Amino acid sequence: MKKTVKVVAAIIENEEKEILCALRSPKMSIPNLWEFPGGKVKQEEDIFTALIREIDEELDCKIQTIELHNNITHEYEKFIINLIAIKAKIISGQPKANEHSKLIWLKRENLNSLKWAPADIPAVELLIKEKV
Repeated sequence: MKKTVKVVAAIIENEEKEILCALRSPKMSIPNLWEFPGGKVKQEEDIFTALIREIDEELDCKIQTIELHNNITHEYEKFIINLIAIKAKIISGQPKANEHSKLIWLKRENLNSLKWAPADIPAVELLIKEKV
């Protein structure tokens, strides 16, 4: 039986209404695909605390969570992911690619130009449909 991993992802938008996209490094599982930054939720952690911690570790900046964006379960070849995307904003620092190969800011209408990790695609599709 495949293990289910609970993961949080940040949908971070800047003042120009661009969204932060992160390229998974060649060393990560599902390498060289784009995702929303975040990571695994620890045993006794709530999703918002987990996201704040993960963004601090991965991007070296502080965020404030805003609201739940979407919650999906996706089955990969070796594991199942429960991906919870949460809208957030940066309150201090500039994002740095500590674990990812690259970070870019993109307008909603351009999100489809990237090759996304399958679990992140539902969040991308929702963002593109949103009226801002």
